[in-house]
Amino acid sequence: MTATRSLAAFAAGLTLEALPDSIRTLLPTLMVDYFRAGSIGGRQSWVAKAHSVLDTLSGPRRCAILFSGRKADPVRAAYENGVIAGSLDWDDSHIAAIIHPGIVIWPAAFAAAELTGASGRRLLEAAAAGYECAIRIGMSIQPDHSLRGFQGTPTCGVFGAAIAAGLLLGLDVDGLQNVLGLAASYASGLSQFFISGSDVKRLHAGKASAAGMEVALLAQAGLTGPPDAIEGAQGFCCAASDTFDPAIITDGLGERFWLEAISLKVHAGTVRLQAAIEAIEAICRQDVAPRDIARIEIGVPRLLIGKLTWNAPVDQQQAQMSAPFAVAMTAFLTHARPVPLIVGIDDFGAMVTDPAVRDLAARTACVFDAAIDAAMTKEVVPARVTVTLRDGRTRDQTVMRPKGCPDNRITGAEVRDRYRLMAAPLRTPAQIESWLAQAEAVHLLPLAADLMS
Repeated sequence: MTATRSLAAFAAGLTLEALPDSIRTLLPTLMVDYFRAGSIGGRQSWVAKAHSVLDTLSGPRRCAILFSGRKADPVRAAYENGVIAGSLDWDDSHIAAIIHPGIVIWPAAFAAAELTGASGRRLLEAAAAGYECAIRIGMSIQPDHSLRGFQGTPTCGVFGAAIAAGLLLGLDVDGLQNVLGLAASYASGLSQFFISGSDVKRLHAGKASAAGMEVALLAQAGLTGPPDAIEGAQGFCCAASDTFDPAIITDGLGERFWLEAISLKVHAGTVRLQAAIEAIEAICRQDVAPRDIARIEIGVPRLLIGKLTWNAPVDQQQAQMSAPFAVAMTAFLTHARPVPLIVGIDDFGAMVTDPAVRDLAARTACVFDAAIDAAMTKEVVPARVTVTLRDGRTRDQTVMRPKGCPDNRITGAEVRDRYRLMAAPLRTPAQIESWLAQAEAVHLLPLAADLMS
């Protein structure tokens, strides 16, 4: 079978029992982490701007908007929820696929589940299929896809959202093949924001989730897409990368789940900064204050050079993508915060214009480190941080397995604790505990929509 057909057949036949125990345990954790991000995202200024437009376009309002009491049609609900949870850079990530799949897949899956009255069990099956399809497509075209200037979250994530929504709408193999065929023409998203800043990245997950929901509805109505839209000579993967490897999509499909390699983030910001933030925190906990620091060197793998290495971010979004700024900011935050340190979205907003942080960021350089490059895998991006003090002494810290990576996971219990902390301004303790109990037993819920109430 072609890659497109193989993914459709895999998704159509996937059951909860076919998933490894580790995946069945991981899925509710990823779901709670999505809601945790959503509990913070709703108060951001860009969400209000997006809502002011999307709300005027909405059709019959059947699907809930996270933590708001509002509803929208399924396409607009997927869009807005994707922006709410996916605009913080505080989401799950897949290193090899270079995507954030959950923030695209969960909004479409919940919108479709609300539309159809699907069970929690069916929600998990659809989400698992969506994750695996998006991740495999991403892995088959990376890193060339990213180096060309595409951002994989919207370009590859739309396939995962479309599969999840299509399954919950009851589409069979042929319908899901059409879903993928239609989604291929919706797949888009550029990375110029890395260089120039702007708000556009904050929309990427939402627009891809909405597109996935939309193509699922179109396929349900009988519209078709090319049966080889993913692997065809003028299909998505060949257009998006010169290094497309179709075997990555099909090899071990249904037996080896790349979803197991997902990472969660301690800190708001790209997953490729987590190790460097952890390293500078460890150094500063050794009685090193920002005023003591003459300069900082961050040893990074080759893939990061020129993409996350600028010293003077122009806005909050770019600050979250800047290794020098994130490390400099963490040096200032460490002594003001208890262990464990959490660098949040609001920290970047508050400190992006801080003269002292920007001065230290200007004295922070990213350099290629052969040992770090060799240690980078499909699952982890390590980092080395060397601080030179004003008296000439140095402090060095290497973090090979940052907290949140598959070999050093943020546990389900830790994710639930983070949800409790971040949802506290919005819900009573009793409401939080009641919701978490439902989330932990999501596979038993007759209606997945209960989690959105």
